[in-house]
Amino acid sequence: MTTGPGDLEPPPPPYPVGPEALRVLAHPLRSRLLAELRTVGAATASDLAAALGTNTGATSYHLRRLEGAGLIRDTGSGSGRRRVWEAASADRLIDLDDPGEDDDAAIDWLARDYIQHFAGKAQAWLTAQPDWPISWQEACGLEDHLVLVTDEQLEALQEEIGALLSRYRRVGAGNPSARRVTYYTCPLPVDPPRPPRGAR
Repeated sequence: MTTGPGDLEPPPPPYPVGPEALRVLAHPLRSRLLAELRTVGAATASDLAAALGTNTGATSYHLRRLEGAGLIRDTGSGSGRRRVWEAASADRLIDLDDPGEDDDAAIDWLARDYIQHFAGKAQAWLTAQPDWPISWQEACGLEDHLVLVTDEQLEALQEEIGALLSRYRRVGAGNPSARRVTYYTCPLPVDPPRPPRGAR
């Protein structure tokens, strides 16, 4: 029996990423490994290596580094040396008391790397799209919606979207026709920023 949108527990809170974890994460393969575990779900080193086009040895090493930083964990569901990994939470929260120049550079790098990750996923969907039923092709893909909001209203909109996605997080559980879907959100301003008051 499938569950309704309101019957699910909320996802775990974002995992706080401090300076040490940030330095571990600011690495091309590690950032992609975490993104893959967050968006696709639990996987083995072999699964991740195949998905990202790398080798299992390097993947296992970097997974252990991510585990040491608290960003991922062993699910305990593997057998023998075949460990199954999952992200520590559905999201991450940068938590720095006094970020330095290196921290700012790492945060900027991670943001730009994640955009590349998204672009790769979108390109992969366009390639795979013809193999899917028409109903899935029509429901998936890129959309854009223009809204006119203040910064406070945009924050409220993001919270509402987050709450809605949380309700649908596992709504298809138990239904054989259900498939995992990554739902990306990215509000971007169209208008230029307003100058500070008093500036000419």
